[in-house]
Amino acid sequence: MSYPLLMQAPVKDYIWGGTKLREKYHKVSEAGKLAESWELSCHQDGPSIIANGEAQGKTLTQYIQEQGRGILGSKAQAFENFPIMIKLIDAKDNLSVQVHPDNEYALKNEGEYGKTEMWYVIEAEPGAELLYGVEKKITAQELADSLQNGTITDICHHAPVKKGDVFFIPAGTIHAIGKGILLAEVQQNSNTTYRLYDYGRLGNDGKPRQLHVKQGSEVCSLEPLPLKDEKEIVALSPDCRGELLAACDYFTTYGVKVDGTANLTAGSESFQTFTVLEGSLTLTAGETLLDMPAGQTVFLPANMGDYQLSGKASLIFTTL
Repeated sequence: MSYPLLMQAPVKDYIWGGTKLREKYHKVSEAGKLAESWELSCHQDGPSIIANGEAQGKTLTQYIQEQGRGILGSKAQAFENFPIMIKLIDAKDNLSVQVHPDNEYALKNEGEYGKTEMWYVIEAEPGAELLYGVEKKITAQELADSLQNGTITDICHHAPVKKGDVFFIPAGTIHAIGKGILLAEVQQNSNTTYRLYDYGRLGNDGKPRQLHVKQGSEVCSLEPLPLKDEKEIVALSPDCRGELLAACDYFTTYGVKVDGTANLTAGSESFQTFTVLEGSLTLTAGETLLDMPAGQTVFLPANMGDYQLSGKASLIFTTL
């Protein structure tokens, strides 16, 4: 039962969300604000559901348990749990200023792995920006003072964004997605976030949202992030090239444009997954034929073999 699995994403209605996930990607939810769709997830807080074939209706977690971890490929055997999560995020308003712990701290204190992540900007309104680490090296006391005084945004690096920009966010980096940004996020399989500052907002319950100043202060990096490297073009197959967006111990992600036909192979090292961001594709694998409009994500088990993409589309392609 090894075949391409279409993912049905759970949707989160956080207070800063907007309407683009519904309007652009046709995500379904009764909530007014759609903040995140968890495109590829085995996390207990929102597992993806398989939407096609013999396994339709099962969670991706259930499918992996039934089929065995071999479908994740040889590289995944280094991880105790499914290693990654992929999201689409619509920030109608600013997200809180936050930080994620590394594996050691998160396992000790939260019972799950930490979170290193990557952002790929799909759309950005004029003047949109995000917070990306600190502007210059600071001391622990300067961090504490900024949290006490509500001035943490003053010590952060403010990065203007445009379509196609990429940001790699190692665990420990202070960060925040700003309003007017639609992006794709590839991250470790974790839902641990320490909220440092939230602009004095009230949650859906009418109360201030919880801050995690103590935990966040213990994991924040006090040094700025290095400048981004230039992107590298990589051959994913003889007729498909991808722009390397991020590579780390937990995931490798490429930006791929298909205009015509691309032939690819899901081999033994790792599963593959991609999310269509713009345009549409047809995926053919053996007797399976799938139409994939923008906003659709597919999971390709390791050792599935050859498959073909045809159409005109932009996508993010992730593997281990």
